Amino acid sequence: MTEWIGETFTSDVGWDHLERLVDEDTRMAGSDGERRAAEATRDALERVGARNARLDEFDIQGWTRGDSAVRAGDTTQDCIALPRSPAGEATAELVDLGYGLPEDFAEADVDGAVVMVRSDAPDYYERYVHRREKYYHAVESGAAAFVYRNHVEGCLPPTGSVGTAEDPIGEIPAVGVSKEVGARLARRFAGDDVTVAVDAEAAPATSANVHAELGPDTDEAVLVTSHVDAHDIAEGAMDNGAGTATLVEVARALAAREAELDTRVRFVAFGAEEVGLVGSEHEAARADAAAVRAVLNLDGVVRGRTLQAYTHGFDALGEAADAVAERFDHPVETVPEMNPHSDHWPFVQRGVPGYHVASKTDGDGRGWGHTFADTLDKLAPRDLREQAVLLTELAVELAADGFAPERKSDDEVAAALAAQDLAEGMRITGDWPYDE
Repeated sequence: MTEWIGETFTSDVGWDHLERLVDEDTRMAGSDGERRAAEATRDALERVGARNARLDEFDIQGWTRGDSAVRAGDTTQDCIALPRSPAGEATAELVDLGYGLPEDFAEADVDGAVVMVRSDAPDYYERYVHRREKYYHAVESGAAAFVYRNHVEGCLPPTGSVGTAEDPIGEIPAVGVSKEVGARLARRFAGDDVTVAVDAEAAPATSANVHAELGPDTDEAVLVTSHVDAHDIAEGAMDNGAGTATLVEVARALAAREAELDTRVRFVAFGAEEVGLVGSEHEAARADAAAVRAVLNLDGVVRGRTLQAYTHGFDALGEAADAVAERFDHPVETVPEMNPHSDHWPFVQRGVPGYHVASKTDGDGRGWGHTFADTLDKLAPRDLREQAVLLTELAVELAADGFAPERKSDDEVAAALAAQDLAEGMRITGDWPYDE
């Protein structure tokens, strides 16, 4: 039966939902816009035939952006606060620490300084160094403030949260500046005193995860996931409106193939991903990990035509993705490495087999993501539809009776993280979940 493929190629359900999401003024975690987007996603899942569509609320640390500034000499440079930066002001010597690698902090004296680092890592470096890792190296080194300099051209200051699960508001003021502003600061003001000023409000808030399901009433389930929230500075089309829209399109296609599902498929669109994976951690902590067969997490899809699936060392996941790619004669790139930076991770860290599926794109880092340029015009309905076909087939593959991926122990996951040199960074950001 191939009718479902043609229906998916001609369906407007996913794209219409994407337009609905991006038309919210903001989907910032804990905002009214995030709540409306979650409700719209619940309703969309119900309309396409998924059962028991509902919201599961949870408390979060809310944060609202005010005005921020970097004052240098007699100039005021454009910037934006990084979410969950504390409000405050710091004046100190500007130290440009380049890429802000761990060894850069080890070799430099930044105690009491305003530290500026780039948002990328050099080609020769063996791993990506996350923003929060750079921030907490700055904190541990005694810096007074943190400036995060984009590596992407276009006068686009980057956003992205700081803070930890235990202390969700960061310890020093933090702002993002564009590549161009960063170059100007480094050229004109490195070694001079500059002021970083952040105005922001922190208050308790509520977020929610969206749930629905299809298939037989089995104890075990396959989770197809995305996140509803987005940063407040842009439409959040790529990150991650497209993921949630694709989840809805996959649910529509699977509803037509429900008789083929041997295992229950649960759809979960998480809230509060952008502020520390709060929604997925809420769900993973209360779920029976043994009853989750696999997680298919869609975060960053549709940005390019070819899917890229991180499989976190679960061989069976790579084999399943390869089988779907071969069946449809359509490339899917599998990456066996660990990638602890999206909503699959609270499950994978507990040994549950999980994918992080995104689109393969040119360049390093997030590209337009986490900037003002994350807008709908950069995406195409064709890519959403093609990828929904592949991901629907992959979900059926994961739900088949014969699919039984092996789980990993805590020691195995920890060893894999250490082998990729990720353990140190996760410890400094408070994300290391394992006893020493």
